[in-house]
Amino acid sequence: MKPTMVSAPSEALAGFAALLRDHGLSVGIAEQKTMLQAALVLGVLHEPRLCAAWRAIACHNAREWRLWPELFARHWHSHRIRGSVRVSGQTRPSRDLRQLVQQLHASAGDVRQPSGPGVAPASHAASDAAMTDAKGREAGLVPRAMGGASRAEPTRPQGDQMWLWQEPGALQVLVRQIRVGLRPVASRRWRKALPGHRLAVRHTLRRSAALGGESLLPVWEARREDPPRLFILADVSRSMESHAPLFLRIARAFATGARARVFVFHTRLTDVTALLRRGVSVVQEKANVATAGFGAGTRIAFSLREFARVHARGSLRRGDHVWVLSDGFDTDEPERLGEALQVLHARGARITWFHPTREVPAAAALQRARGRVDRFIPLASLADLAAARPILC
Repeated sequence: MKPTMVSAPSEALAGFAALLRDHGLSVGIAEQKTMLQAALVLGVLHEPRLCAAWRAIACHNAREWRLWPELFARHWHSHRIRGSVRVSGQTRPSRDLRQLVQQLHASAGDVRQPSGPGVAPASHAASDAAMTDAKGREAGLVPRAMGGASRAEPTRPQGDQMWLWQEPGALQVLVRQIRVGLRPVASRRWRKALPGHRLAVRHTLRRSAALGGESLLPVWEARREDPPRLFILADVSRSMESHAPLFLRIARAFATGARARVFVFHTRLTDVTALLRRGVSVVQEKANVATAGFGAGTRIAFSLREFARVHARGSLRRGDHVWVLSDGFDTDEPERLGEALQVLHARGARITWFHPTREVPAAAALQRARGRVDRFIPLASLADLAAARPILC
């Protein structure tokens, strides 16, 4: 059964744009306006040309270019195709591309279907008028889309946030480089080594028994060094919805490539290490669904205290790394965050705080606790993680 038409063509296109944004394409107000103008110029009888024009407007990398045909067919010809792409939660008024273009021409004051550049002035006026309600919705003048989809134009490229599970090559290489470069932790135990730092008396006496008690073959020992353990705590509260997919993909790469333990938190803390280490194609999507399902408030201090009290009690050693991935905005009392970080610091943990902004967030709790964090690192893309590798090592 075909959906009913809407009163404004921009609403039909907004549903398509929401689907594209759900899959990581950077489609904002400017792109939607350009797509409306292209529809007016090309006309409804040239759907392949219109599809190609929209593809050039909306796609910015190879992954988006490959994903486009299925997304286009899924939205405008859903009765023909069964796809595996995720469908946006937004209410979609129309999926008929022919009716959309016809309505565009009607709103431009010309019911004929133009096929040349002569209609450009009218098309510009129509598209400007059509985008007015879209801008109003983005400003919050009408109810937001279902499912939490935002209409705000992305302020930075989204390619690094929407990695496919089949394309982990660059990230896995980076994880190996960071893992190898992490400074080892000196243990209290000793191991046999040549040369060594001290004489292993017991082993030397045992070996001398075969030589009549002569210590001709001394055994030397050196202090054992263990690789540091890595604990990653990712914020998946509502304020971090747009950054959680990137953080989870990075956390999963370290869980599988560096044996890191991964926790997610909002108003409570959850260990997701076992889930992220499963080598199946649907793990990341399950993690994304779980993250979107959280979408609650934020209790960073409470979650860090829970981590220190329960999970880190028997496993956190001096020299281990604790990475917190969050914007720092907390609903607990501002002084609680510093107290929770101090507990981890007292156990010898090296605390690194990754934030999604260029500068350290101005959250009151985080500003008070700055002295208990070893380093702050911006993390909004894979390039930021690569740039931070010398610091992390």
